[in-house]
Amino acid sequence: MMHLHCLPPSVEPCVSDHMPQIIDMIKKILDNGCAYQIDGDVYFSVDKFPEYGQLSGRKLEDNRAGERVAVDSRKKNPADFALWKSAKEGEPFWVSPWGPGRPGWHIECSAMSATYLGYSFDIHGGGMDLVFPHHENEIAQSCAACGQSNISYWIHNGFVTVDSEKMSKSLGNFFTIRQVIELYHPLALRLFLLGTHYRSPINYSDVQLESASERMYYIYQTLYDCENVISQHAVQLDNVPPDALDCITKFKNEFVAAMSDDLHTPVILAALSDPLKNINDLLHTRKGRKQQLRMESLAALEKVIRKVLTVLGLLPGSYIEVLQQLKEKALKRAKLTEEEVLQKIRERTAARNAKEYEKSDVIRKDLATVGIALMDSPNGTTWRPSIPLAMQEQVAPTT
Repeated sequence: MMHLHCLPPSVEPCVSDHMPQIIDMIKKILDNGCAYQIDGDVYFSVDKFPEYGQLSGRKLEDNRAGERVAVDSRKKNPADFALWKSAKEGEPFWVSPWGPGRPGWHIECSAMSATYLGYSFDIHGGGMDLVFPHHENEIAQSCAACGQSNISYWIHNGFVTVDSEKMSKSLGNFFTIRQVIELYHPLALRLFLLGTHYRSPINYSDVQLESASERMYYIYQTLYDCENVISQHAVQLDNVPPDALDCITKFKNEFVAAMSDDLHTPVILAALSDPLKNINDLLHTRKGRKQQLRMESLAALEKVIRKVLTVLGLLPGSYIEVLQQLKEKALKRAKLTEEEVLQKIRERTAARNAKEYEKSDVIRKDLATVGIALMDSPNGTTWRPSIPLAMQEQVAPTT
């Protein structure tokens, strides 16, 4: 999580440390007449909560009893769910007013969130598969314990698929973040994840990670080049030309609109293209290098991009450090060392000098095949990571 630039949670509570709070909440629900006891079990009575189904839109008659577990004939309604389960032989248990047992699946979440956040708070998250029954049951029991209970926003993320198939251990296409970041930079993985709206299903593939890695390299190389040029001048940001200001204003407006629209991060990533292109034009084109107040434009554009990348959790401590790390990951995927790549560059340079252009092209293509692109300039040839040739046709073009 640290490598992915995820902020650590303020609190990471354990259920076993909160048994008194769980038992206390169940008592409140019983006292309010919304639960009942049977042989050491306590069940929530959905008939006592008319709003049941408000989150998922499901009606009680739509629920198929026994879909997940065997139907308990002792329940008043097949949809009633356990708040407390009596202990079975060999199971861990805790002492309660209803006898030894353990909490039901749903009550622990409501009790712990009420302990740290209160009965009303802004955001409750989880996967799409938790909308029903887990979150539906959380709402019912929390409201039964406290009539003022309310969650302002429910945020449910879509599922991960792998090459368009659902990720699962049974299909053998299951892997961990640790495995992914062995070959791909964590920030490339983060960029890839932000490229799909969080509520939508996301299709993981090596092609998508290669594309995100290349995009990441382009972003940081642009900002590194910009930072280098700016550092050589004294720049005042109170005199930015209209063209740059228009670009910055448009980008800021798109950012605020997209984030306000249910955190629509893919729109923001697409909107990054214009300010990045403007920076590259000012850095590398003849027309751009002749522009008045060029440094002021560069500094202002770099500043707004940096602010947005900070919000998205994509700003590294050092551009050059991440660029080097992206290159190291690319070499690992290509199964090459940097010295081997440099040797290929020397061989290609010798072939070009000898006018053996066919041999030169073969070397370039061999490297491109494994994701190493050669860049020729008056100062010589350098390399950067790229999408391997075989994968390039599978990547949608970006602007």
